[in-house]
Amino acid sequence: MRVLMLSVILLPVLAGVLIPVVKSPDRKLRQGLLLAVLIIEALMVTVLLFRDTPEVRLFSMTEKLTVSVNADPVSRVFMAIAVYGYLLAGIFAFKYLDRSEEEGSFPEGTFWRFFLLSQGALMGMDLSANLISMYFFFEMITLLSMPMVLYERTQESVSAALRYLFYSIAGAFLALLAIFFLYRYSVTLDFAKGGNLDPAKVAGHETLLRVVFFLGFLGFGAKAGLYPLHGWLPAAHPVAPAPASAVLSGVIAKAGVLAIVRLLYFSIGTSFLSGSWVQTALLSVSLLTVFMGSMMAYREKVLKKRLAYSTVSQISYALFGLFLMNADGITGGFMQVLFHAAAKCCLFLSAGSIIYLTGFHNVTELTGIGKRLPKTMLAFTFAGLSLIGIPPFAGFVSKWYLAAGSLDSGISFLSWFGPVILLVSALLTAGYLLPITVDGFFPGLGKKVHGGADAEGTGEGSSAHDGGENAHAAAPKAQASISEEGGLRMLVPLIVLAALTLLLGLGSGLFKDFFAGIAASML
Repeated sequence: MRVLMLSVILLPVLAGVLIPVVKSPDRKLRQGLLLAVLIIEALMVTVLLFRDTPEVRLFSMTEKLTVSVNADPVSRVFMAIAVYGYLLAGIFAFKYLDRSEEEGSFPEGTFWRFFLLSQGALMGMDLSANLISMYFFFEMITLLSMPMVLYERTQESVSAALRYLFYSIAGAFLALLAIFFLYRYSVTLDFAKGGNLDPAKVAGHETLLRVVFFLGFLGFGAKAGLYPLHGWLPAAHPVAPAPASAVLSGVIAKAGVLAIVRLLYFSIGTSFLSGSWVQTALLSVSLLTVFMGSMMAYREKVLKKRLAYSTVSQISYALFGLFLMNADGITGGFMQVLFHAAAKCCLFLSAGSIIYLTGFHNVTELTGIGKRLPKTMLAFTFAGLSLIGIPPFAGFVSKWYLAAGSLDSGISFLSWFGPVILLVSALLTAGYLLPITVDGFFPGLGKKVHGGADAEGTGEGSSAHDGGENAHAAAPKAQASISEEGGLRMLVPLIVLAALTLLLGLGSGLFKDFFAGIAASML
């Protein structure tokens, strides 16, 4: 098992270094190697999900600062999300990146290099056994995923990548401050149930530590889009290629959630923060982010930017549940992490398929698109219904437990105000997702149809400056190509993810018991 844990980190790293430099006139050979790596990685992680593993020390920086890995139930949840999200996004990317290779405009090999390297860093963070290991890989994730944002090398993509980098580094520095204080006031930096604070050292410094820990939560929350360090998401997603957006939103942003879980439940301990002003402040910030993200998404007209603001809102649903520090809240939070990953990966890949096949970037251009891309829009619809929280789709179940956890928390006005904000956000989510589906399949009389079966070429105003991926995605397409909807390489990930949004909801009872068990072990 030690070798297997090391392998799930090293395989994508080594593949990321070696495979993109393979010079072969046959692109199928290189894609075959990439697919093999993604499948082998998924198989190895699947084995780890059902095995007990010992802790493995990778290296030591000092006697007390070590980088070690281990797989506990929390690790397994985030590993599963990461590896299957990367697999499906990677399959989609094989077709999506074809045009870049054919035109010779964009470095496809560079994309794959950092796609795989970031996956290796994410596996390392998921398996981290202490705060130092987690922080090391947390920083690596930022550095290795940032190049995917500037993939197209435009002014907009460079600016967005720098914003992502600066926000992430600023957040990481705040988190590092909390780690410094934990090193001073804790027994150890290893993860342990209930936290590691030393009561003798903490005595008399409670107020200072609570301030520092609050800043640490905001810092790690930057990766998850928590206000006020959320600004990188709406900047990065519109310019990043769709497979990168899918893993950034559905997978990499969850690194912020995992870091908060580790800091709150395994390093500090809920007993130190429960009922304090820190809990009230964190719950308030998460609810503010939920509402603000939904409102900004509702007002946004650029499709991928709308989905980016949606991510800001939806991940904070999970953070709200975790900050409740009770069983239902934690259960709902973990469910939201899983269900959001499936829905948001599906939405971003669907948006990428639309842009790839039509060149349309704005939601106003998608009237009648369902007649042109019925399978893609059906997948988009399934994911949207889950994100809104309509039964029997998965999102309904996670939001149910979040509301229940809030009502049971007894935290002054927030116990009832939380469900109110969640419901308002759900209505706003319906307001920015359902009209795309309705207008796409039922444009109605008198509406100008951009995406109908008789529409050819690009939509009006669909340029890189409209918030999008570059103009190479806006070239006119033959009708035969449109009817195929990108072929199996683009459709299969969409179908799998759309099906998951429904199947995870129908089988949510099994997941509820699993996550309830994790919640019980954390409290």
